Amino acid sequence: MNIAKPLAGFRIAVTSDRRSAELIEAFERRGAEVTHTPLLRLAPLDDEQQLLAQTHKLIEARPQVVVITTAYGLRRWLDTAEAAGIGDELISAFSQSDLYVRGSKAHGSVRALGLEPAGVAKDGRSSSLLEMLKGKLASATVALQLHADSDHGMPQQMREFGARRVIKVEPYRWQDTSSDTGISALVEGLCAAHFDAVTFTSAPSVHALFAAANARNRLPALQRSLAERVAVATVGPVTASPLEEAGINPLVPERHRMGAMIGQLVEHLGSLGTLQAQTVHGQVQLRGRTLSIQDQNCELTPGQAELVRALIEAGGSVLSRDELSAALPEVSSRHALDMTLSRLRRALPQPEIISTVIKRGYRLNV
Repeated sequence: MNIAKPLAGFRIAVTSDRRSAELIEAFERRGAEVTHTPLLRLAPLDDEQQLLAQTHKLIEARPQVVVITTAYGLRRWLDTAEAAGIGDELISAFSQSDLYVRGSKAHGSVRALGLEPAGVAKDGRSSSLLEMLKGKLASATVALQLHADSDHGMPQQMREFGARRVIKVEPYRWQDTSSDTGISALVEGLCAAHFDAVTFTSAPSVHALFAAANARNRLPALQRSLAERVAVATVGPVTASPLEEAGINPLVPERHRMGAMIGQLVEHLGSLGTLQAQTVHGQVQLRGRTLSIQDQNCELTPGQAELVRALIEAGGSVLSRDELSAALPEVSSRHALDMTLSRLRRALPQPEIISTVIKRGYRLNV
């Protein structure tokens, strides 16, 4: 096993569409096996007329307040406006309004236009953005750039704050992929902990996974597995929020960037380390779900890996069936445990490294 690669032996599910190639390459370069299943895809902007009509409406209305929710949405909006020859008019309308921005990336995109926002919700939360707008919208015309096809209830809240008019601008939409066969495989794989980790780069993708699992009557099993067995990596607190509400404790980097998420997950999985022991058949190493016996690699199922982990950690001591069953919550009987151990032995290059101790249990043959 090449332990120079920190993710060798680990399996990671990547759920994003945008920038997924960058994420996959980063994990594979470090030795991970990656499965890519986009939970949401950006719909092509086939009908630009709707966006242009919304933009013309904004330019004519000259809103007192403009709210920008995503950097990507702003870029796509400006690209469409510039292609239609109204980019300068749109930026002029921005410059004559109070700009409020959600998140650091959107803030950077606004500043790149030579504009300085009146306020920035640095934690990236819509609720924080709305809190900033209290007392500032009386009789105002407000333009709101939607986050994909979700407005998070913001238009109604703005009207309650006194806004006279809210112009919604929708630069992009998500395509629902929850019925794709690949989503079923992802849901089942996460429920069975066939992955060591899963990554999310947006809150809508978390909601899409939960909805897909619920439609398949697997939501409780999925959430339990993400809470107890599969490492969950997010790009920031907004993405983490729906997971936390479900009782899942995801990894959240201090810097809300993809690179920081990658680094944090590498560190987390790497901290699991390589378990190793000397047996009668030589050195045994377990990393993720890859078992190495005298440089022969064997790929284990999640249950098999948990059994090997427990046996290695016991250091040659005998583990009873009850103790081994505790490592496999999905095993419901001693017979099922014996069958799992039997399949494990058949999968090993040297089955004899696991010894049966009559009437007592099993141990690593050290």
